[in-house]
Amino acid sequence: MFTFLHTFNPQPILISLGPFHIYWYGLIVVTGIIAAILVAVRLGRFYDFSSDLIFDLSFWLIVGGLLGARLYDVLLELPYYIEQPLAVFKVWRGGLAIHGAILGGLLSLYLFSKKYKHNFWLLSSLVVPGLTLALSIGRWGNYFNQEIFGLPTSLPWGIPIDITHRPDAYMNFEYFHPTFLYESIGSFIIFVVLLLMHRYFIRSKATSYQLSTISFLMTYSLLRFSLEFIRLDRTPVVLGLRWPQWISFLIILISIGWLIYARIRPPLDKSKVT
Repeated sequence: MFTFLHTFNPQPILISLGPFHIYWYGLIVVTGIIAAILVAVRLGRFYDFSSDLIFDLSFWLIVGGLLGARLYDVLLELPYYIEQPLAVFKVWRGGLAIHGAILGGLLSLYLFSKKYKHNFWLLSSLVVPGLTLALSIGRWGNYFNQEIFGLPTSLPWGIPIDITHRPDAYMNFEYFHPTFLYESIGSFIIFVVLLLMHRYFIRSKATSYQLSTISFLMTYSLLRFSLEFIRLDRTPVVLGLRWPQWISFLIILISIGWLIYARIRPPLDKSKVT
């Protein structure tokens, strides 16, 4: 695999049929979404949720997540999109910010749970394992777009980056850290941990479902915060930290605050969990 990464030059287009193009990025993102839905459907069976309900929830999450991801990216790159307004709609070329997808998805999930009167934390705990799997798969779409990579490296798994994609300060370097791969592996590990948590919930009949969602928010934010130190893609820098680091740090603080609140509040009445 190291040899493959070190020698392969990825191209964004999978198939071209005249003016019609199928992009690796779009195919991989769709694959990740399908995988996430299948995981949620499988987990939902253990909690007496029908496949139809999971599919309905998935529609809400896909719409909210994609809108949130695109809006977040547009706001971060607003000067570019003001000059190229049609580029807003070219999502197959990348530009879906994960933090925006998470925020948009959480909002959609909250509205869905209120509308259909389901427990928000239980639904979110069913979603986050598949979400981390989708993140793990989806990062390979960034690889084919050559848009998520890190500092130059001489390590055997360093990936070649075309000169057209290199930042100006690194034009004389050819191989860079595959930060997409680091995040893909980290997300997959989180996915496994979340599945093990559900195994515990099912066997012990525990109802502390918020622990699963909070664990995802904290571990993924920590992973993202760490990787931002070596990523080279453009993003605002505030007080020496990249913008995604500030968002990740904020999510970690909110998650810790929620865990403290959940610990000191009265126990949840299990009879009210649906």
